[in-house]
Amino acid sequence: MKLYKISLLAISAALLTTGCKDMDEQIPEGGSITPEQLAETYRTVPSRVDASFVGMYKMMADGGSGRVFTNSNRADDFGFVMSMISLSLEGADAFGADNNYNWFSTASEYSDRDPNYANPYIRYTTPYRSIGVANGLITSFTSLLADAPTDTLTRNKLGQAYAMRAFDYMALAPYYAGNYANHGDDPCIPLLGTESDFDYTNNPRATVREVYAQIVSDLDNALEYLKGYDRGVDYTSATSYKESASQKMYIDRNVAFGLRARANLAMENWLQAAADADSALVGYQPASIADVSEPAFCSLQERNWIWGILLTEAEASEYGYRCSAAWTSALCGSGYGPATGNTPCINKLLYDKIPDTDVRKGWWLDATRHSDNWANQVWTDPANGATAKGDDIAAFKDQGGDKDELLPYTNIKFGMKSGCSSTKNDNDWPLMRAEEMLLIKAEGLAKGGKEAEGRSVLESFVKTYRDPAYSSNAGGRTLADEIWYQRRVELWLEGFDVFDARRLNKPIVRFIPGRETNVPAAFMFNIAADDPWLNMRFPDTEVNANHGIIDNEGGTQPQSEQNASLRDGVTD
Repeated sequence: MKLYKISLLAISAALLTTGCKDMDEQIPEGGSITPEQLAETYRTVPSRVDASFVGMYKMMADGGSGRVFTNSNRADDFGFVMSMISLSLEGADAFGADNNYNWFSTASEYSDRDPNYANPYIRYTTPYRSIGVANGLITSFTSLLADAPTDTLTRNKLGQAYAMRAFDYMALAPYYAGNYANHGDDPCIPLLGTESDFDYTNNPRATVREVYAQIVSDLDNALEYLKGYDRGVDYTSATSYKESASQKMYIDRNVAFGLRARANLAMENWLQAAADADSALVGYQPASIADVSEPAFCSLQERNWIWGILLTEAEASEYGYRCSAAWTSALCGSGYGPATGNTPCINKLLYDKIPDTDVRKGWWLDATRHSDNWANQVWTDPANGATAKGDDIAAFKDQGGDKDELLPYTNIKFGMKSGCSSTKNDNDWPLMRAEEMLLIKAEGLAKGGKEAEGRSVLESFVKTYRDPAYSSNAGGRTLADEIWYQRRVELWLEGFDVFDARRLNKPIVRFIPGRETNVPAAFMFNIAADDPWLNMRFPDTEVNANHGIIDNEGGTQPQSEQNASLRDGVTD
């Protein structure tokens, strides 16, 4: 496939699902294709719009952007999931090993502000490729509705395209500028127009407020066009549910409400965020204590998932290490993380704050590499049939070198959809869970003048689904910090770490002098909330192609043990 400037990728990505050869043939001399030309292509060959619509979802877990740096697939190039892992590893609570095998060390050490590094390039281009698909679909579906304005199927697909574009912008906006409350007028990211004469070569950064206005507008449109759409997920029948769970890869009104809840949370529209989260929860409830008393978080069939990325066995086989299972699950039989000691660990500062009565304590191994949660897990070495069960898995090494010893505090939160030590790597990825919506509801109410209601929502959730002995006052934190603490534990490694720290204007605190730490020295530093190094830099390819870009600047890469006096109100 030919590589064009990033602005072109944003437009032409809508043709990716028809094949690279077809895409190149569609691009006229001069290297551009207008939305009108794309719409006409879709009108002439309807199968292409359907392929692009499904492709809009399938590309979420696929890579390709990193091939500009190598002629082959990179092990860390797997779309939005890779971005979410990176954003977690930039936070305070998760890290991999400091060794030569850690492809995500650039995120942990914050060297990913280099405009020529693959990691930030992939994280920038992945959403814009998706925006290109969404823009093409929005233009095409709008055109089709002009002829048949009441066609429900087209309306619903248009709604999904609007919601996906909002998701894409939210995957970028919080990381290129400060938070909405304090930096609303600062430059954020470029918005991509759909007009035929839109100048992608001189497209300045929109302000934070302008970007969020676009996000909310897209979600308002999505909610309107998605009226009447039913993904057919029937929770009343276990058999029917398992057969229909894969439909949760698509966006319905629950998902659109959830995305708008996130946007309103970032904008500090507290009560609107709570109301949207409540709407997103209709038909869903959190996973039970029993559900999360063993490794999970790997399948769309988990009832608490509102939206997720589906990965089939065939896709997982094609991707190899380029998938979430290979990097996040200690129980993966063909994973990069377990083979190289890079399965993410939890920061001991946060782990030590989790009460022993909380089932989530077992989502990680303790200092002795014990957890009650994997007592029934059995690892089988495919080479010789040797097995290890429960705690014995930690020290077990398989003959083929796909399983090394696990470090203390390694996560076993993420299981394997096809079973412990499976080599299929076909784990799905959670994009939105009921638990997140409940925590947004609690925060929105608490900060929107209804503190007692917010506290009640929080306590009801944790006591019922995680820790029967829970009290929101037991940790000695303010209610706002208590909700943030619960988000950090519940949503660990799911990509919310930097989003929360930035919107809350909180420092990133990885170590406290005098307290035992398990963070590698190279990653052991704290970052002030207003440090300009937190702002991502634009890839050189974008700056060179889009002359309207003025890049972020300021700050320096963090150094070991810097800002030792910073505290965050949660791990103090």
